[in-house]
Amino acid sequence: ITLTAGTCFLMWLGEEITDFGIGNGISIIIFAGIIAQIPSQIVQTTKLLQVGEIGILPFVSLLIISIVVIGGVIAIQKGQRRIPVQYAKRVIGRRMYGGQGTHIPLRVNQAGVIPIIFASAILLFPATIAQFFQNLAFMRSMSEALSPGRPLYLILYAFLIVVFTFFYTAITFNPANMADNMKKYGGFIPGIRPGKNTTIYIDHIMTRITLSGALFLAIIAILPNILIKVTGITTFSFGGTSLLIMVGVALETVQQIESHLLMRHYEGFIKK
Repeated sequence: ITLTAGTCFLMWLGEEITDFGIGNGISIIIFAGIIAQIPSQIVQTTKLLQVGEIGILPFVSLLIISIVVIGGVIAIQKGQRRIPVQYAKRVIGRRMYGGQGTHIPLRVNQAGVIPIIFASAILLFPATIAQFFQNLAFMRSMSEALSPGRPLYLILYAFLIVVFTFFYTAITFNPANMADNMKKYGGFIPGIRPGKNTTIYIDHIMTRITLSGALFLAIIAILPNILIKVTGITTFSFGGTSLLIMVGVALETVQQIESHLLMRHYEGFIKK
């Protein structure tokens, strides 16, 4: 009852933040929960560093890699491929419409954290089933092989993330509809015929972008496990999902703050 009541309260609080605050309320609550763990992790890591259980070199290496990874996540989250679009001129009455150029922004990470969540859930299912059949040697072996951090687990984890990234992108992104809408309003991609050729071109570009985003998601997801094995530091680490949520929520909140400032004719506090 307490757990259910607490969940309902958090959902209500998240909706209130969304309606009367800035950003997505539920995402900000999750973001706050992740951030709240950082101070204790820093304290634990510092204590182990002082007593000599953690070497200076592994600690500095982990710190540098973490900064580089966070920078990479920011770049991928904000990264997009812009496809130029030109609109033909149309005369309606005495006015001329169209003729201007614009672009279609295709995000590198179109799927967000969804593929990581799906892959984690699927890999958790066989291990959970195997726990009920510990008397069978095959089930025990499967449970051990699919334990987080094991080579087979990491390989399957990365593979499923790539598969679900393409699957989710295919569901949420429809190049045929995009090409039809462009054709309807007189838009075209320079050098590409409207219609089917435009659909094929957009789909080709999106496939290449999705592959890059999928490989990046897979690397981010398995990197914490690799760093733990290499450095031996288990007190300070981020999961791929946590890192993507942190960066995504932070970027979204900053964008909304700047939008509110611009609407009120104030200068944004972040210089581009």
